Amino acid sequence: MISSAPEQKKFSTTEWLILFVAALGFAFDTYELLMLPLIARPALAELLKVDPATASGNDLILAWTSYLMWASAISGGVFGLIGGWLSDRFGRRRVLIWSIFVYALSPCAAAFTSSAPMLLTLRCTTFIGVCVEFVAAVAWLAELFPNPRQREKVLGYTQAFASVGGLMVAGAYYFCVSHAQDLPAIHAAHSPWRYTLISGLVPAVPLMFLLPFLPESPAWKEKRAAGLLRRPSFGELFRPELRRTTLVTALLFACAYGAAFGAIQLTPQIVPGLVPGLSEIPKLRKQIEAATQTGQDTAELKSKIRQLGKQQEQIISGVQTWQEIGGLLGRCVLAVLATIIAGRRRLLRVFQVPGLVLVPLIFWFPATNNLALFKWGIFIAGFCTVAQFSFWGNYLPRVYPVHLRGTGESFAANVGGRMVGTSANFIAVQIALLLPGTIKTTNTAHAAAIVAGAVFAIGVAASFWLPEPKQAALPE
Repeated sequence: MISSAPEQKKFSTTEWLILFVAALGFAFDTYELLMLPLIARPALAELLKVDPATASGNDLILAWTSYLMWASAISGGVFGLIGGWLSDRFGRRRVLIWSIFVYALSPCAAAFTSSAPMLLTLRCTTFIGVCVEFVAAVAWLAELFPNPRQREKVLGYTQAFASVGGLMVAGAYYFCVSHAQDLPAIHAAHSPWRYTLISGLVPAVPLMFLLPFLPESPAWKEKRAAGLLRRPSFGELFRPELRRTTLVTALLFACAYGAAFGAIQLTPQIVPGLVPGLSEIPKLRKQIEAATQTGQDTAELKSKIRQLGKQQEQIISGVQTWQEIGGLLGRCVLAVLATIIAGRRRLLRVFQVPGLVLVPLIFWFPATNNLALFKWGIFIAGFCTVAQFSFWGNYLPRVYPVHLRGTGESFAANVGGRMVGTSANFIAVQIALLLPGTIKTTNTAHAAAIVAGAVFAIGVAASFWLPEPKQAALPE
């Protein structure tokens, strides 16, 4: 049975508060997730005690970064799938509160880790919280705003704040890199990556205080109170009328995550090859070794290495900012087009088709030799890739009934996106390690181009099988 569309009305004070909490929550999701590409290189260099400027050190860091991204995504996918079922069984708001609690404390604890395996463990718990929060939040918002046009705007614009979270974390990392020496020492050092992890606790505080006072989804609550809420089941997702929706949305979600993890999130590993002057670091380290053996003062050489390292991380943060601005614009454009373009397939291909052509070219050419052009390229890559995540937040609530909404969303986002799509990062790293050539950053960029081309091509082809929602109102 399909409900008729309720009348559009002005937002109440409570609804404005809900929008604020939702926007902050989506921003915080991305803030936590995009910490890892920024901090992985310096954190692993410190924890593994290797030099990222050497070929062996770079390969080890690249491999461990892949482990961190994929293992945390697999963990998040498994528990996120369970979290979607829990949100259907016990309510959206309750699951939201606990998921935010988990992913607020995990990064803060990770800031004090002393080993790479412990960092990996805490990144897994962070990802678990984020994966659970996303599906519960989308179902909660969709059901709180049942008017179709209003719902499209609410989901589109609140999800756009996810890219604001990317800008926030890039800015926070830049601040921590620039002012690390002025902050309290952790483990007798002033490592910017540790302060960046701690900063993730700040946006969580208002969320944890405000969410308990906000209403539960009325659609879910009314059905539960009337005894009409059916028990969610993973098997129901594969009944004949939902099977195609379940499989195609999972595949397309995997392609979106494949482009993100297999290409644009490798940017911090690529940028050091584009920064002039950083090639001096290995030479300076050799000079320090020679000077130490002869008893000469090495303070000036060490200071120069620190300055070059600081410059590198600031430039990486700057490039990340361009990517997030592109993603923010893409999300905003999608929010506008979602109320204009009726066909969901056509809406999705607005971002897929340009991505298929442009993103592989961006990583094959400017990513290997032109930092200024690569900034513009990563802006376009962010626009084409990140907007697709907002698309799914708008689409999925329209194709699953209340008792399966969280479960269906979690299957697409977590099994398709997090468990399958993120494997593109591991695949890209393996391709980079197999490619000929001595410049590791160039190999990484070319591997990203290959993976991006493949997942965008699969995504465009699969979009032709994406079912169109039967009507604008949410299924009951």
